[in-house]
Amino acid sequence: MRIAVVGGGIVGACTSWALSKRGAQVTLFERGRPMQETSSASSKLLHGGLRYLETGQFRLVRKALLARTTWLQRAPQFCQQLELLLPIYQDGSRSRWIIATGIKLYDLLARGSGFPKSRWLTAAEVGARHPSLVQSDLLGAYSFYDAQMDDYALGNWVVGQLAAEGVDIRTQCEITDFNQLSSFDRIVNATGPWVASLRQTQPGKSAYKLDLVRGSHILLKRPIETALLLPVPGEKRVVFVLPYKGATLLGTTEIRQSEAENPGPSEHEIQYLLEVYNHYLSPHAGTDDIIGSFAGVRPLVFSADDPTNATREWAFEKVDNVLHIYGGKWTTALLEGEEAAKRILE
Repeated sequence: MRIAVVGGGIVGACTSWALSKRGAQVTLFERGRPMQETSSASSKLLHGGLRYLETGQFRLVRKALLARTTWLQRAPQFCQQLELLLPIYQDGSRSRWIIATGIKLYDLLARGSGFPKSRWLTAAEVGARHPSLVQSDLLGAYSFYDAQMDDYALGNWVVGQLAAEGVDIRTQCEITDFNQLSSFDRIVNATGPWVASLRQTQPGKSAYKLDLVRGSHILLKRPIETALLLPVPGEKRVVFVLPYKGATLLGTTEIRQSEAENPGPSEHEIQYLLEVYNHYLSPHAGTDDIIGSFAGVRPLVFSADDPTNATREWAFEKVDNVLHIYGGKWTTALLEGEEAAKRILE
C-alpha cells in the first residue's frame, strides 16, 4: 500500500516509521526541513506532565511516563533522566498536602518506568543545593524525575530511522491540496498547527476544533544548579527553569492565537518569564542576560476555555482516504504514530 504522510514534525515522522515497519510504502512530505517548526520548539522535556493530574488526565500521564523510558532506551545519546525540584513556600497557591498527593500519584503512575521515586527535601537541604533560590518562607521542596532531550536532534534521529527503513523523504515540498497526492492509496495529514487548514480542502465540517497555543521560551547566559518547576505567583500555571547546554532555559507561556504561523515570543511573554524567574531567584535577570528565545505553536484539541487546562491527548478523523491527526504531545509521539498507523491501515 502506498501511503503519503504530510508533515515532517515528530508526529508525522513517528507515523511514517510505524507504517514502514508494517510493510507500507511510505512517502513523507515536508514543506521545509523536518523538525523545524513546533517539534524543535518544546521545553526540551520528555515528561508525564505533573500538572495534568489537576485536570484528571491520569491515562495520558501514565502513557507519557512510560513513553519517557522508551525514548531513553532507543536513543540515550539524545536524552537523559533529569531531577527537578518543586519548591513549596508558605504563601503558595497550592498547599503542601495537595502537591504531595500529586507527587505521590506521579510516582504511582510511573511504576515500572525505571525512574527514581520522589522525595522531600527540607528548606536547609534545598538551600544547600540551590543557594540562588529565595529562602524566605521556604518550607522545602519535592525532588522528582522526568527526562530532558535535544528535541531537534532526537526528532532527526527518528527521521534517520525512516531513511534506513526505506521511507522516501521529500523536503521543500509543500502540499496544499490532497489532489497533489492522487497517486497514493491513503494519506495522513500530520501537519500539526496546519492540520485544520489542510482539512478544509475536503468537504464537510471538521470533527474537531484546533486550539493553537503559543509556548515561548528564553535562554539566559547563566548556569543553574538544579532544574526547577516554579508555580507562577497568583496563577495556577507553572514555569520550568532548566539547565540546558550550559545556559538556563525558561518556559513556557500559553498564549492563544488564531493563525498557525509562528510570530515568535512577544515582549510581554519575555517579561512574564523574567518576572517569574526574578520572583524566585537571585541575582535577578534582565533582557541583557537573554542569549536566545523561541516559540512553538502547539496544535491542541480544543477542550477547555483556559488553555492551561486543555488536554494533551490526540484525536483522529478519517475523511475518504485521508486520516487527520489532531493534538498530541512530544513525549507520546511514538504511541500516537503507532495508533495513527493502525487507523490508516484499517
